[in-house]
Order: sequence, then C-alpha cells, then structure tokens
Amino acid sequence: MSDTTVALLFQTLATLALAAVHFGLYRQRRQGFHITWAAAWLTYALRLTFIGEFMAGRQLGWLFAHQVVTLWSGLLLLFAAGQYALAARWRPWFAAAPVVAAGWAWFSVFVVHDMAVAGLSSAIVLSAVTLGTAFVFMRRDRQSPSVGARVLAWAFLAWGLHHLDYPLLRSQGSGVMIGVFIDMILIAVVAVGTLALVLGEARVALERRSAQLEELSAQLLRAQEEERRRIARDLHDEAGQTLTALKIELDLEGRSEASARVAEVLRQIRDVSELLRPRALDDLGLASALRTMSGDFASRTQIPVEVRADDATRWPSEIALVFYRVAQEALTNVARHANAKHAWIVLERTPDQGRLCIDDDGGGPKDGFTPHLGLLGMRERLSGAGGTLAMVRSPHGGVRIEAMVPLGGDA
Repeated sequence: MSDTTVALLFQTLATLALAAVHFGLYRQRRQGFHITWAAAWLTYALRLTFIGEFMAGRQLGWLFAHQVVTLWSGLLLLFAAGQYALAARWRPWFAAAPVVAAGWAWFSVFVVHDMAVAGLSSAIVLSAVTLGTAFVFMRRDRQSPSVGARVLAWAFLAWGLHHLDYPLLRSQGSGVMIGVFIDMILIAVVAVGTLALVLGEARVALERRSAQLEELSAQLLRAQEEERRRIARDLHDEAGQTLTALKIELDLEGRSEASARVAEVLRQIRDVSELLRPRALDDLGLASALRTMSGDFASRTQIPVEVRADDATRWPSEIALVFYRVAQEALTNVARHANAKHAWIVLERTPDQGRLCIDDDGGGPKDGFTPHLGLLGMRERLSGAGGTLAMVRSPHGGVRIEAMVPLGGDA
C-alpha cells in the first residue's frame, strides 16, 4: 500500500468521523442542517475512496464516480450552510442540480475524454460552492456574531481556494501528499468550528432561557407582593374594623373577658397584616420599617436586634421592598437555626450601591452554608434587582447575610 493510499485512507476516516459528529448532533438536536452536513461529509468520503481506486487502476468508471460525488458533496455543503444561516428549505427544482452534475461528469469523462477538463471542471464547481458556503457563514457572522460561524467561514474560504490547487498549480498526480495534508488541517478546523458553533448556540439559548426565567420570576414576585398587599389591606380594613367594632360593643356591655379575646384576635390579624405588607415601609421608609420589624421580632423571640440605618435616606420603592424581605427572611433564619442571643442589621448607601448586612452571634450553620429555600428566595429577589447575596462567617461568631444592589445616581 503506497503512502498516497494510506494518506487518502486516513483522510477518509477523518471525514467519516466528521459525518458521524453531525449525525450525532442531528439525533440530539433534530436540526435539519446537521443531517445534510452528515450526508455531505459522507459523500465527500466516497469521493476520496473513488479517487483512490482510480489512482490504483486508472479505470474511467472510478473517475466518473469521483466526479459525480465531488459535485454532489459540494452541493450538499452549500445547502447545509443555507439551511443553517438562511433557513433555506428544500424545493423540488433542487433535484435538478445533482442530475445536471452527474450529466456533466459523464460528458467530461466519457465524451470529452480529457482528464484535465474533467478535473478542472469539478475543481471549479467544488471551489465555487465551497466559497459560497464561506460567504454564507460570513453573512451569518455579520448578522449574529459567532466564533463558530467565523471559523467555518475562514475554513471554507481557504478550502475553496485550495480546491483550485490540484488542476491549476500541479501536474497530474504530483503533490498529492501536500494536498491531503492541507485537507486534513482544514477538516480539523471545520470540526472545531462546528463544535464552537453548536456550543455557541447552546450558550445563547441558555442565556435566552435564563433571561426568560428571570423575567418570569420577577413577574411572580411582583404578583406575590400585590396579592400580599391586597390581603393585608382586606385584613386591616374589613376584618380589623369589624373586630374593632365588636370589641367596642363588648366593652360597652361590660363583657371584659370576651373583649380581651377579641383584642387578642385583632392583634394577631394586625401582626399577620404587618408581615404580609408592612405599612411602615410605605408610610415611613425602609429604616423605620426595619426598626419596627426588629422590635416585633425581638418581642416574639427574645432576641434583641440592633439596627443601624439612616432614617433620612430615601430608597427606591422596589429596592426598599427587596431589602425588607431579605432582612425578614434572614431574621427568620436566625430564629430557626442560629441559636443566637443577639442580631444586628446595618443598612448603608453609597452613590453607587445599597448594602444590607444581617449578623448574628449564633454558632453558625451546621451544614456548611448549604443553600436552602429561604436563601434561594433572597438571592432570587436580589437578582431581579441586579443585586448579589453573600453568606459568610460573621465577625460576631455566627452568620452574616450581605445583600448589595447597584443604585443609579438619581435613585
């Protein structure tokens, strides 16, 4: 077996591997251009097989077969690129192209009977469709910048020029090893470009999906807050007023025990209403709302909370609500998990960002800061506002929850 035959065999195997990659991508992604590419590279591998057989026996039948599949592989490559970049669809008249290609191959080999004419014509056609494929990918890259499309554009451009190499720059049969070596490099570059193209599309699809999920999450949080506001208003305005009137009647009738029970229910309703939507947040601002919440928390849990915040600082309503909910959830975690005796809340603002820290002096988490549902909820709220959340060891010995949100200069 000659060196040329070995080189062609190796190139054929590499081309078949590229066809298998596209077939696997088609099975996974169900995109039509991948199966067309697989067919193109499979046909290209047949081209290499046929030219090897022709070089071994010099039979015109193998040359004719080589000419046919050469033209067909070029047409398939061009159509695959059109499917990908231009959303091209199959048209019945496309079937005429392979028939014309086979007719020309028969004419050039058996009628003209000139190997130079046959080789030059197939090289020109293959070069033209390969350069056309490069143009399609260049256009795609201009419309939607992609590293994969750019790599494929340059690879097919170089390959299109290389197809003119054999008939124009070399005598018949010379320089085959150099040509095979260049083909192998270009096949490798096309494989890299294809993988970069697929990975880039997957990344863009993931980013788009993530943006949709973030928007959905933000809409759900807004709907949740609106529902909380409505329920809190109904509890305060309807149930609260009804119970207040009942308590007054019981007081007038001297039924102190029943009045006390109504007063307790009224207090519980007000507590629930305050948890659902704090009135202090809307009426007095974030700093006052944090102090009110901390006072209620201390009275329920016997864990004093020290709040350091500037009452004069005005916060955008959405950011104020995010910080309030983060502090609310963080204090809930202190009560449930921290075994703390004291907690601290620090609210600060710079021209560029707002910062909220909740510390405790408990023993810290036993699970090594494993994310839980409450922490994920806080992070989701902050993400919707463009902020970040950190959970670290507190200087007081427990846990520090640190939330930061960027602020505009006019916020």
